[in-house]
Amino acid sequence: MLIGKHLIAGNWVAGETTFENTPVEGDRDVFAAGSPGHVNAAVEAAEEAFGSFGYSSRSSRAKFLRAIADQIEARGDEITAIGTKETGLPAARLNGERGRTVGQLKLFADHIEAGDYMDRRHDEALPTRQPLPRADLKMVQRPIGPVAVFGASNFPLAFSTAGGDTAAALAAGCPVVVKGHSAHPGVGDIVAQAILAAIKQCNIHPGVFSQIQGGNRAVGSALVQHPLIKAVGFTGSLGGGRALFDLCASRPEPIPFFGELGSVNPMFILDHALKNRGADIAAGWAGSLTMGAGQFCTNPGIVVVQSGAEAEDFIETAIEKLSEIGPQVMLTDGIASAYHAGTAAMAEAATNLLGSNCSGRNAEPVLLRATADELLAKKSLMHEVFGPLGLIVTVKDEQERLSIAKALEGQLTCTLLMDDEDTKSGQALVPVLERKAGRLLVNGFPTGVEVSDTMVHGGPYPASTNFGATSVGTLSIRRFLRPVCYQNMPDALLPMDLV
Repeated sequence: MLIGKHLIAGNWVAGETTFENTPVEGDRDVFAAGSPGHVNAAVEAAEEAFGSFGYSSRSSRAKFLRAIADQIEARGDEITAIGTKETGLPAARLNGERGRTVGQLKLFADHIEAGDYMDRRHDEALPTRQPLPRADLKMVQRPIGPVAVFGASNFPLAFSTAGGDTAAALAAGCPVVVKGHSAHPGVGDIVAQAILAAIKQCNIHPGVFSQIQGGNRAVGSALVQHPLIKAVGFTGSLGGGRALFDLCASRPEPIPFFGELGSVNPMFILDHALKNRGADIAAGWAGSLTMGAGQFCTNPGIVVVQSGAEAEDFIETAIEKLSEIGPQVMLTDGIASAYHAGTAAMAEAATNLLGSNCSGRNAEPVLLRATADELLAKKSLMHEVFGPLGLIVTVKDEQERLSIAKALEGQLTCTLLMDDEDTKSGQALVPVLERKAGRLLVNGFPTGVEVSDTMVHGGPYPASTNFGATSVGTLSIRRFLRPVCYQNMPDALLPMDLV
């Protein structure tokens, strides 16, 4: 059952105004809209909770993360029902995303219990060292304080209320204030109920988690500018993320903004792979490009191929496979509108091979074609259009292919499709591409991000605002920690993780 209110420090709080979700079908639901006053109450409660939660044991935080996972699972059918209604995503996709959300909570619990993430170091005292003695020095990673998290439109579970940013911050010992996304407030409502149940079950300070729904831009601005917020996690558009990033940087006390902002995830199909299995690659690319109506941050929007007969065969197969994909419902009316406008603008800058006649909330694939010269002259062709838009770029030779790689902006992923005979070409590309992306793939498709110890989901700007961080995997916990050195500190004053 939906509550329709904000969760602030254990209490369900109404607002002076309301808003409605926009379901694909069925009646709309009403939710309280947030205000800067709600933000202040939530952040002050988070700071109060940090006094205990930030100094809690790793085992107690692990227990809390597992309790959240169990409470989400207990509400699985309810979450799927409201999720399909609000987003149009199929039940199988939402069930899979719930499994990922639950799985990463449990993975983070195991990870912090193991303790390696704290990077504990100890330089023992050297009182007789000449010419100067050395003090006893101990170092450990410590939580930074309350964290603001912005829910993502395209992942109502894995990147939203209890998604990766929230799970990482809680694992680190940081209370969280979530700004729920208006695309799926019902899902956020039920997940917040699950977190509150886990808070009560584990007897944790209720200020450890709050969620504010809806509200205008002033709510998001108030959240990132609140002096008690110490970091921000964000997944969304380049424009919205850059605005929040600038607000974080302009504060009297600037704070880190961990924004994942967009990527075209280019794929380079090398010559022998194109000749030997171009049709299979084209079919796989078409499936990856249109998965979830192309609404993935790792959607492979650009393919680079050597011009010639094999390239023409690849293009024909791609057109054939994409033509088989019917209209797909997009997550929101706004996303669909932006897709229609973006594809129209891109089609004016490149050759249109397959157009879209869809309108409203539906989207069909759009396929464009350009030469390397056209791409390099019109850098707008390298900009992300969120949805199933693909651009095939033909190059005359290996040097043009390398020029495209060098001209790329920061990406989440770059992919090589290659056979053994393409190794030399791959060796020329990898040193360039590893400076452009956080994850390099060979003979795969970038859609689908593993939640693991080794995953990097981030990259140079504009893919993300902090190229040294990841928003997926256990390394994401480190975003909300900072190293502290303790010199000649008696055990009674040290954090429990150093004793």
